[in-house]
Amino acid sequence: MSGVIVGFGVIASIVAIGYMLGRLSLLGPGAREVLSRLAFYVASPALLFTILARTDLSILLSPPVLVSVLSVVVVALAFLVVGVIRRWGVGRTTVGVLGSSYVNAGNLGIPIASYVLGDASLVAPILLFQLLVLAPVSLTVLDLNNGNVRGVWPVFRRSLGTPVRNPVVIASLAGVAVSASGWVPPEPLMEPFDLVGGMAVPAMLLAFGISLHGSAMPGKGGPEQIPVLLAVALKSVVQPLVAWVLGALVFGMEGAALFSVVVLAALPTAQNVFNYATQYRTGEVLTREVVLLTTLLTVPVLFAVTFLLG
Repeated sequence: MSGVIVGFGVIASIVAIGYMLGRLSLLGPGAREVLSRLAFYVASPALLFTILARTDLSILLSPPVLVSVLSVVVVALAFLVVGVIRRWGVGRTTVGVLGSSYVNAGNLGIPIASYVLGDASLVAPILLFQLLVLAPVSLTVLDLNNGNVRGVWPVFRRSLGTPVRNPVVIASLAGVAVSASGWVPPEPLMEPFDLVGGMAVPAMLLAFGISLHGSAMPGKGGPEQIPVLLAVALKSVVQPLVAWVLGALVFGMEGAALFSVVVLAALPTAQNVFNYATQYRTGEVLTREVVLLTTLLTVPVLFAVTFLLG
């Protein structure tokens, strides 16, 4: 479990620095928004391009990938159904779906996969699914919801064009295209992407830390209490349980393979979700609390998974 401790220690340290920056107002009143926009429009696309361009796409054709994808789909649909029934609104429900299912496969999943599972590439399939399916669909819905588009044809035309106008999606598709082509870009060409992409995770974590200053403690009531508790329960408890049921009982997985898919499902909500909510100015409190609570709960959940399956 040393990998879990190291991964969370790094994240907690950067978030704490962000909190102090917000408390001391060293970067000014607009620091959070600037950092979020830097991560969304510049650093994250560069990071995702480098990751996907170097990923072997053949890993997508394996049972663990199906288990990971199905576990995400199950909890996402669960939140969606409740959101529709409770009439939480399109934007709020969409970011809630992301908060309940979008795992932190990047800045936390990679170190945990490396130190706990022994193979960093294990996070690539779930990362690809989230970047190429879950994120584009959700961002398209948020774009359409914020765009005040009316009429069947305008909505259809905008829905087709929205994914290719989003920098995160564009970079992801470009990375997949490079990987699928078999071309290996020379290192001097990739170096600028590596340098700029290296800002993504710190920028997102610092922005998250800044947002915590002056915020109420999570779970203290208010209109977001029920969506927050639902998303946290789905992410921290239901998703790893679904992964175990599918892996063990449906696909007949066992040992290290089963352990890896359950660990990946138990990862907390990705910081990207808060970044998306900030960019679209919807569900920011909801996503901030879900990210924080699921991150705190992941340590005991991973210890439990390790004790039962490790």
